[in-house]
Amino acid sequence: MKAAVLVDSERPKVSESEVVSILKKSGIEHSAANPAFGVVVGGDGLFSYQGRQLGIPLLFVGTKSRRPTDSKARLAEVYLTGLEAALREVKAGRYTVIKHKRLEVSISGGEFRGEIFTDVSLEKGADSNCIRYAVNVRGKGADFTDSAVSNGIVITTAAGSTGYYSYLDKIDQGDRLEPERFRVIGHDEVGICHIAPTYTSREGASVHPLRYTVPWGSSFRITLMRDADAHLFGVTRSRRGLRITTQDTVEVGPSKNTTNVIRLTSRHRPHGSPLE
Repeated sequence: MKAAVLVDSERPKVSESEVVSILKKSGIEHSAANPAFGVVVGGDGLFSYQGRQLGIPLLFVGTKSRRPTDSKARLAEVYLTGLEAALREVKAGRYTVIKHKRLEVSISGGEFRGEIFTDVSLEKGADSNCIRYAVNVRGKGADFTDSAVSNGIVITTAAGSTGYYSYLDKIDQGDRLEPERFRVIGHDEVGICHIAPTYTSREGASVHPLRYTVPWGSSFRITLMRDADAHLFGVTRSRRGLRITTQDTVEVGPSKNTTNVIRLTSRHRPHGSPLE
């Protein structure tokens, strides 16, 4: 059995050679050519990136840190200290593969296209105050347009719902933070959340939405109502995101592709499909 090793190219939390050494101890060959699966070592940002790039099954491996602001690696199946034992389970066939739905993002009818495993966000940049935008939602049981003045908007899959989408759950009575609280949405849902808004409205209704879910399969069109320093994050490797103007339309909808995540049967009830 062959496995690829995937660590952050700019800020690796562990060296590739260390992970390769653990592979060898587990009796698994390291190879980037036609691997049976990938071992992704890092935090949720790297999991999100590799999860939208690759089609092979992925084992997400977190690293523990004493720094309080480091990634919490909520998507990790195992931590680095338990990787050798986890790899022995994989080699013995004691795992399943879970297929996570992805979203597809395009800008201005296809000038840019990208995949999303966790979430995508349109946010204000350093040279802007709040951004003003409209989001048009169309789908089964969803047909409306929201407008907002906020720091941005997040659209998330179930895999990404414990991230930015969950910021509201962490606020306790408005003046304290509970960092470990988060929201989980269903795999048949898409989550939408406005980031620190000062105003929202729904066309033809008296509601002022802040966060909600719609059925999977719904489509979204986001347009800026006023020029601002706005950037789309979650679709490229760049930490600066993609600059969005009033001339752009950001479209989000279901993708035909999936992210295939390894689940160890010792940690989860068996479901999904085994590796071939």
